[in-house]
Amino acid sequence: MGSNGLTAARHDVFEKSLAKEFPETFDPIMPEDLVYSGRTKLEQPVNLQDGEYVAAGKLVLSPTRTYAPVVHKIFQKGYRKSIKGMIHCSGGGQTKVLHFIDGLHVVKDNFFPTPAVFKLIQNSSDTPWEEMYKVFNMGHRLEIYTDKETAAAIIDIAKSFNVEAQIVGHVEAFQPGEKQVTITSEHGSFTYN
Repeated sequence: MGSNGLTAARHDVFEKSLAKEFPETFDPIMPEDLVYSGRTKLEQPVNLQDGEYVAAGKLVLSPTRTYAPVVHKIFQKGYRKSIKGMIHCSGGGQTKVLHFIDGLHVVKDNFFPTPAVFKLIQNSSDTPWEEMYKVFNMGHRLEIYTDKETAAAIIDIAKSFNVEAQIVGHVEAFQPGEKQVTITSEHGSFTYN
């Protein structure tokens, strides 16, 4: 999930009893209806895949992996000049790129399958999938905008660190002064401006 989004995820996922047990985990001026408003217990098992389970608390609070070694290697190999942009998809999720483009349409239509933690968040909070993509990284935290040849080399570098990577979409020209992101995923197709 990454560090950003952790507070929202905790309160969206876990049940109200945690507020009484751990009052130090939230600001007392936070509206009561937002404090631990989910349906999940800390120790409730969550199916990761094919019968592999982990406690919900452990899943939501799993450590954040840094991409610094991957990016360092990319720059060390001389690919910096071929990179047109990099977005760390936190604090704006999959729509964060909208803050940095003009006259472009970013099409994201080849995501990895949604990780269990985001399915848990969505199921516990009933947050619409369209909103989930605006708030959370949905399992892909770093985007690098480059050409296909450089992308192939960057994917190889990521894999050398045991980090899954793939081309998730492409960029098209758009009307000057306007911008758009289109996400097509297993949860539907969504357009953001």
